[in-house]
Amino acid sequence: MADKKLKVTLIKSPIGYDKSQSKILEALGLRKLNHSVVLPNNESVKGSIFHVRHLVKVEEI
Repeated sequence: MADKKLKVTLIKSPIGYDKSQSKILEALGLRKLNHSVVLPNNESVKGSIFHVRHLVKVEEI
């Protein structure tokens, strides 16, 4: 299961939300709307995604 990846896509702008959520998106590598990144499926990434779950779409690859 360690080789599983997550495709995370930014679907909503962080403008108007707490600045910490913007920092989390920046740490995940998400910059613009509809920008996608492939990240490892581990607990730290899933915890970060949990905090911004209303702004992103997650797919398992």
